[in-house]
Amino acid sequence: MAFESGDHEYSHFIDGEFVESTGDERIAVSYPYTGETWGSVPEGTAEDVDRAVDAAREALPEWKGQNRTERRDVLQSMATVFEEHADELAELETRQNGKLIREMKPQMFAVAEMLRHYASLVDADRGEVIPLDTKDDGVFNYVVHEPYGVVGGITPWNSPVLLGMTKLVCAIAAGNTFVHKPSEQTPISALRVASLLSEESDLPDGVYNVVTGAGKAGAEVSDHEGVDHLSFTGGTEVGRRVGEAAGRNINSVTLELGGKSPNIIFPSADVDNAVNGVMKGVFAASGQTCVAGSRVFVHESLYDEVVETLVSRASDVSLGDPLDPQTEMGPLAYREHWESVKEHIDTAVEDGATVAYGGERPADTPGECFMQPTILTDVENDMRVAQEEIFGPVTCVMPFSDEEEVVEKANETRFGLAAGVWSEDMRQIFRVTEAIEAGTIWVNEYRIAGWPTPFGGFKDSGVGREQAKEGLDEYRQTKSIWIDKTGEVDDPFKIEF
Repeated sequence: MAFESGDHEYSHFIDGEFVESTGDERIAVSYPYTGETWGSVPEGTAEDVDRAVDAAREALPEWKGQNRTERRDVLQSMATVFEEHADELAELETRQNGKLIREMKPQMFAVAEMLRHYASLVDADRGEVIPLDTKDDGVFNYVVHEPYGVVGGITPWNSPVLLGMTKLVCAIAAGNTFVHKPSEQTPISALRVASLLSEESDLPDGVYNVVTGAGKAGAEVSDHEGVDHLSFTGGTEVGRRVGEAAGRNINSVTLELGGKSPNIIFPSADVDNAVNGVMKGVFAASGQTCVAGSRVFVHESLYDEVVETLVSRASDVSLGDPLDPQTEMGPLAYREHWESVKEHIDTAVEDGATVAYGGERPADTPGECFMQPTILTDVENDMRVAQEEIFGPVTCVMPFSDEEEVVEKANETRFGLAAGVWSEDMRQIFRVTEAIEAGTIWVNEYRIAGWPTPFGGFKDSGVGREQAKEGLDEYRQTKSIWIDKTGEVDDPFKIEF
C-alpha cells in the first residue's frame, strides 16, 4: 500500500490487516501545495474503535510477556524499516501537510535513531532494591515497572510520523499495546507505517492499530473503557477534553500541548546568530511547530537592527514546492488553518500592530495555503496575537529595557513549553534560564532536540514528559513488592514504618 496518485481509498489498520469501517463517511486528504485531493480515509466509528481496542487487548499478554531481549530486537527491526523506507514515508508526509521534504526525510531517520535508543534502554532496564530497617532489616523490598495495558494515542498533523512514533515507541518499549488515532489531515502515513511494520518488522499483529477519523473518533478513543493510558499531542483546548476523559475513567494521561514561546535577545548577543535562531524558531516549518519562538523580545539597544535584519532575511525566504529540496518555506497544512493565521494577523493590525513584512498570500504560488513570513512590530505583550498560539509563520517583535522586565514579560503567558535566550553573559544566562517558566530552554540556539533529553511543558503546555527515560516512565506503572525474610510471627496489631 505505497502512495498512489489519484483518489485512492484507504482503510483502518487493525490486528495486522486493513479493515473496512462500519460507517460510510470518508475524509479527503489533499496536497496543500496544489490543493489536489489524492486519497481518503474512513471516518472511524465507535464500533471501529472497539475492534481496535479489542485487538490491542488480545495482543497485550503475549507482548507484555516478552523478555527485554526479545522486545529490544523488535525495536531494532522496526528501526531498519524506517531507514529502508525513509524516502517513501517522507514523501507521504509532505503530500499530506505540505511541510518540506528536506525536513521530513531526516525525521524518518530520527525515528530510526529513536527506536535504537529505546532498544538500548529496554536492554539495560532494571528494577530497584530499597534498603529498609523494618523488622530489624528483616524485610526485603524491591520495585518493578509494568505497562499500563492498552494506550490510546491521538496525534497532530504537523509532524505526523515523528510525533506518532514518539508515543508508540515509548508505549510498546514499556510493554503496552497501542491504538492510534492520527489527525484527519494526515492519516495516511500512519496507515503506511503500520502496514510496513506488520510486513517487514518483528512487531506482532495487534500491538499497533490505527483508526482514522476526526474529532468523534478521537473522543471514542479517549472515552473508551478498554484504554488504560491516554497520550495526546495537539492544541490545549482539545487537550483539556482528553484530560477530562482520562479523569472520568481514572486513567493516567500524557499531554503535549501548545506554546507561545519567548525568544529573548540581550545586548551582548551576536545579532546575526540571534536572527538566524528567530528564523529557525518561527519560519522554519512555516511556523507549524509547538515550540515556535513567536514572541521575540529584543533589548532596545538592538531593536532597530534586529527588525531590519529580520525583515531583510524574511524577504529572501524561498517559498515554493515542498518536494523541492531548495524550497525554504512551504504552504500551511490546509485552507481553514490559513484562514485562522490570516485572521490573527488582521486582528493584530486592528489592535495597533504594524506589519513590518509579510501578512499576505504570495501572488506567485499555487493553491490557497501559502502565507508570507510575517513580522509584526508595535505589539503589546497583552495583545491577542502575543498571547494565543497561531501555529503559523508569524512573529511579534517587542522591545525591552532590562532583564527583570523581560523575564516578567516572557512569563506573562498561560503557556510554558519552550524559550530561547541569546546572550554572551554567562551569569545572565544562568539567572534568566532559572527564572523562565518553560520545559525547554535553548541558549544561543533554537529548535534542536535529542532523544536522551526529556521534552514537555509547564502550565497550559502540558502534563508529563516525552523522550528520554522520563518518556518511557510515562507508559509504565510502579509496583512495590515486600518480602519477609525472618519467618517470625508478629503481633497482628503492630504496624511498623
